Amino acid sequence: MNTLAAAAGGHDLRLLGATVLAIALIVVLITKLKLHPFLALILSSGVLGLVAGMPVDKLIKSFSNGVGSTVASVGVLIALGAMLGKLLADSGGAEQIVDTIISRSGPKLLPWAMALVAALIGLPMFFEIGLVMLIPVVLLVSRRSGQPLLLLGIPALAGLSVLHGLVPPHPGPLAAAGALNANVGITLAFGVLIAIPTVIIAGPLFGRLAARLVPDARAPEHLIPESVGDTAENTRRPSFFATVGTVLLPVVLMMGKALADILLDKENQLRRVLDFIGDPLVALLAAVLVGMVTLGRAAGFTRGRMSSTLADSLGPIAGILLIVGAGGGFKQTLVDAGVGDVITELATGANFSPLLLGWLVAVAIRLATGSATVATVSAAGIVAPLAATLDPAHSALLVLAIGAGSLFFSHVNDAGFWLVKEYFGMSVGQTVKSWSIMETVISVVAILLILPLGALL
Repeated sequence: MNTLAAAAGGHDLRLLGATVLAIALIVVLITKLKLHPFLALILSSGVLGLVAGMPVDKLIKSFSNGVGSTVASVGVLIALGAMLGKLLADSGGAEQIVDTIISRSGPKLLPWAMALVAALIGLPMFFEIGLVMLIPVVLLVSRRSGQPLLLLGIPALAGLSVLHGLVPPHPGPLAAAGALNANVGITLAFGVLIAIPTVIIAGPLFGRLAARLVPDARAPEHLIPESVGDTAENTRRPSFFATVGTVLLPVVLMMGKALADILLDKENQLRRVLDFIGDPLVALLAAVLVGMVTLGRAAGFTRGRMSSTLADSLGPIAGILLIVGAGGGFKQTLVDAGVGDVITELATGANFSPLLLGWLVAVAIRLATGSATVATVSAAGIVAPLAATLDPAHSALLVLAIGAGSLFFSHVNDAGFWLVKEYFGMSVGQTVKSWSIMETVISVVAILLILPLGALL
């Protein structure tokens, strides 16, 4: 009996050692050798399986199945989200939101207006795209209003970052929801609930402190646009309400499904309808089709222009899709090797909160690799077996806990860090005191909201 226990203990240690080695390899390959995360995840999955003692044929099949299931469940959603974001950008809808909200905001409300603009634009857009779109607006509004750059910049960055980490259809939350078999509608509902106070605290409120910590932040002159608005190419823009309605359509449909699943019986006809139209695939497809009319046609797009806009949206997401897919393969290798079961047993035996564990694992990977997406998909794979014991509400909260951890303290190994540094004309130290601390505030505030919510449910 003792021999069997010792053998089991030795096997568990081997699996944990394989996991630590694989994560360390991801870190070294990405940060030291500058290898693309897609290749780093493939190589680390192989090392994990071999060290864990998996047969080579099972290892390859496990990784391939993980990639396939992840891309199948998440890839189409990411592509549809990219199409909606591209329609919003090219039609002038994003600028319409910006102009309308800012024109109706007084000086004191400008930081709050910037957070609102970022949150609305951030719903369908990836972080980097939203950042590139919003930065010229922030710079121009700061110059015209005479307000400190970071007083307006931090709320905009917070709005984008929180949506990126916590709210589907962004790649991280979608990938984590897929890995944990969490209901996307419930995840979206809780994500918005957590996002609102998090954006307020990390955005307008922390922005006041950041403006005092870095009072001399000055954007490079060549980055400040002369104006934001209509261009010679496109003088027609969709209306504000049509634009906002299109952006919020998938959110409303997915939330409707989540509420129907909670409040209505399975045989209820209304629930069946809401379950169909609120499925993430259907909701995002509907938003893209509606957006072709309310955004594209309203901006005067020809059929050719519409086609090229939708086609152009897919190129930039290729890298994200590959990383998310390889992360799914890494996750499945972890699961099939038995690593997740060992971590589940340890967490259960130590009476450790799955939500806190998911957050801590994501924090560690984020600090090491700098990639929020890598942190999310890797952490989701490690704690995936824990989700099997959770109800739908707590599975959704585990997705959010991992997403919150993936945003912790962005520093020099994160591309976002350098984007913000250059756009705002700051030194490395100033970027740490503003952007890095803001990301940490987001992560900590979010988990402090998630944990008590989990305890109440």
